Amino acid sequence: MKRATSDHWLMRYLFIGVMFAFIVIFLIFPVCVVLIEALQGGLKFYFNTLLSTHSLTAIRLTLLVALAVVPLNTIFGICAAWAVTHFKFRGKGLLISLIEIPLWVSPVIGGLVFALLFGRRGWLGPWLDDHNIQILFAYPGIVLATAFVTFPFVARGLIPLMQAQGSAEEEAALTLGANGWQLFWRVSFPKIKWGVLYGMILCNARAMGEFGAVSVVAGNIEDQTNTMPLQIEQYYLNFGLPQAFTLASLLLILSVITLAIKIGLEWRRLAPNMARPH
Repeated sequence: MKRATSDHWLMRYLFIGVMFAFIVIFLIFPVCVVLIEALQGGLKFYFNTLLSTHSLTAIRLTLLVALAVVPLNTIFGICAAWAVTHFKFRGKGLLISLIEIPLWVSPVIGGLVFALLFGRRGWLGPWLDDHNIQILFAYPGIVLATAFVTFPFVARGLIPLMQAQGSAEEEAALTLGANGWQLFWRVSFPKIKWGVLYGMILCNARAMGEFGAVSVVAGNIEDQTNTMPLQIEQYYLNFGLPQAFTLASLLLILSVITLAIKIGLEWRRLAPNMARPH
């Protein structure tokens, strides 16, 4: 019995030690390096870099892309989760698999698909040129590529949540005469609002940091189509390592803010349960 207890404590500290070692090596250490390198030139250099034309254009484009992608994927995620959990139809398993495709393939593949569709030599390229519509190397292409990469986040978070909750309350509301909008806003949405918010937060974080798919469709046009990750690469390739770390630190700060919002929402969701007497 004594040996079993000793082995238990040994395994406990071993697993905890391995966990903290991975956190320090792969998370805390890289974050500290980015912040230290970003501030090597002093605060004046730091803010001058962030306020430069290249950085401001990249920041603005990144935020505009996220502003378009997050609502689109939220609407899609809610509709897809509702369809999967409330309706019976053939191909439901296939639909779920299709939603998960961006999670299993390289983001570069998504960018190449849009290049094949909308490029000058692509399927729709000649028609787009005739009508003076530009998708690739412009804002619409960046939005489409980012949306492709991020659209599973809301849906995949809501589907298991709505399956676990069941549809008993919706059926009761229908028997009491509720219409479709009343059913959604007064019965369904309050139960899934936290899941929607979590999905939006994850989607926003990925949208701001996406590189692979965007690099294919953006074209790296300076001060036009460079998002923050692409501009960081440009700084790095042009031997502007301090500038690269400076812009990377801002992207890191935005990620930390996103994480703080997520933690705050989780605390707010769990607070009523924690306050209840046992």
